[in-house]
Amino acid sequence: NPQVLGELCQFAHSECGMAVSIISNGSLIKSEWMDRYGQYVDILGVSVDSFDPATNALIGRGTGDTTKNQHVSRVLKVRELCAQHGILFKMNTVVCSLNHREDMNEYVTTLDPYRWKAFQCLILQGENAGGVNDLNDARELQVTREEFDAFIQRHSEQSALIPEPNTVMQNSYLLLDEELRFLDCSENGKIPSQSILEVGVERALSQAGFDDDMFQKRGGIFEWTRDRGDNNDSSSLK
Repeated sequence: NPQVLGELCQFAHSECGMAVSIISNGSLIKSEWMDRYGQYVDILGVSVDSFDPATNALIGRGTGDTTKNQHVSRVLKVRELCAQHGILFKMNTVVCSLNHREDMNEYVTTLDPYRWKAFQCLILQGENAGGVNDLNDARELQVTREEFDAFIQRHSEQSALIPEPNTVMQNSYLLLDEELRFLDCSENGKIPSQSILEVGVERALSQAGFDDDMFQKRGGIFEWTRDRGDNNDSSSLK
């Protein structure tokens, strides 16, 4: 619900003094939404796993119609909206068996993201490992570390690129579910902690399997807030 999302952004920024970062596929980021709620957003990240319409269709984004390339057009539009509203633009790419040979340099240079996270496709039990109770089966999308590293090397001249192989990503994020339980991924699954509402943050956090050293090594601490001195960002599309 775009309105609920906008109100959450407004509350987090105005009432809690928080930096607000959104990850989206871009489909519901419209001009009207940005006009109303963009002032409360610091970073807007868009999931971009390919710039090829056929690959996007296989991943589940777009129809494969090479004459339209809808997902790419949407990303370009969101990037321009971010520039207009002074919001830092970020890209997230999951490197998988469908896109690891792709050369994205031309589009990435055009989009000029503040940060570009490239994640090696990660398999977790109970989530995407093809088990009886798993939501998905992503095992066919796995890539080797060598294939992931080749993708990173191909794009090594992109200054915004931040590579995150499985060994870096798996335990260096704090995940909360809808019951405010941290999800421990250290044993290749998502094991919930006790709820923050029941035991408080400190005790729940001790059950999260969080690797603070890896969090810092991967650059988890950076400038999270945008400059609001001028609402118009001069860094438009290149």
